[in-house]
Amino acid sequence: MTNVLVIDGHPDRGAALCHALAEAYVAGAREAGHQTRLIRVADADFPLLRRAADFETPPDNPAILEAREDLVWASHVVFVFPLWLGGAPSILRGFLEQCARAQFLAEISSRGPRGKLRGKSARMIVTMGAPSLFYRLVYGAFGLRAIAKSILGFAGLAPVRSTLFGAIEGQGEAQAHRIARVRELGIAAA
Repeated sequence: MTNVLVIDGHPDRGAALCHALAEAYVAGAREAGHQTRLIRVADADFPLLRRAADFETPPDNPAILEAREDLVWASHVVFVFPLWLGGAPSILRGFLEQCARAQFLAEISSRGPRGKLRGKSARMIVTMGAPSLFYRLVYGAFGLRAIAKSILGFAGLAPVRSTLFGAIEGQGEAQAHRIARVRELGIAAA
């Protein structure tokens, strides 16, 4: 049994494919007997960091403190979000900045960073309007690689895998196929 934390990083509170994908992952994981928790970043109320000094101090926001507990609890962390301007939406990045405060994700010393979430794996499930192959080949998926290396890898999460769904406009069979695929990932907790 795996402890799975799904972080739904879509900024909208209304209907969105990312919400359906996050719920499908959770449903699949629960069906397979995995323990799950779900965070909807759109529902969390937290300020953006405005000063470097704030990054050095521990957070006191209840939503962020609970998210940090969930990150410690989890053995597998799944991020579901839409690609905006080549990377994660700012609300998800702001959420991760809040979680990272006071060296929560990694301890920094003269020998370099030591990730505090070692032994945990991660997956990014990303939706985008452009074809995913185009994003990978033309843009090198730099926005996702930055998150995988500079945030998740920095924290010690490994391996970090990604599932990209491109050309997501429209409904019907393609959306149902994407949701079913993510449910299967949830069953495997992969």
